[in-house]
Amino acid sequence: MPAKIILPAAPAVVTMTESHWAQVRTIYQAGIDTGHATFAPAPQANWADWQRDHLNELSIVALVGPTVAGWAALAAVSGRCVYAGVAEVSIYVAPESMGQGVGRTLLAALIGRSEASNLWTLQAGVFPENKASLALHRNAGFEPVGLRHRIGKMTCGPFSGHWRDVLLLERRSSLVGTE
Repeated sequence: MPAKIILPAAPAVVTMTESHWAQVRTIYQAGIDTGHATFAPAPQANWADWQRDHLNELSIVALVGPTVAGWAALAAVSGRCVYAGVAEVSIYVAPESMGQGVGRTLLAALIGRSEASNLWTLQAGVFPENKASLALHRNAGFEPVGLRHRIGKMTCGPFSGHWRDVLLLERRSSLVGTE
């Protein structure tokens, strides 16, 4: 009989603060460098720029000790009041932490926090080639609602100059916005 493998405890999920920013930025850059995470050519330049672009009370990190193993954040999809309950998901896992449940832990926590904040729909735009992200979102209840053909042209990285498709995924809460 093989020896029992004891996995480390699940990472602690906490609200992202400025003290996490350097590690968050490094993880974000690693995702950008793959060419399969985002159209963004670089992370925000500083913490203030990050805060301007996100729903900060819902930005979270997964900590293994003092180390950020991944992060997740939400951004408003529109300033129009009818979309007040809809947000776009960003989730990134440090390369050395992939395949260890960090993404699953973060996305579950983000969903819980979003529903507690009265968000009824979460959406994610994922490159079809990013199989791990697609599986993560689908396992968390996101469903494909459309494929945006050649929606943007990469300006950096290994796919610079290439037009990319983006699969739009959506998760509707069964707890919020049901009335």
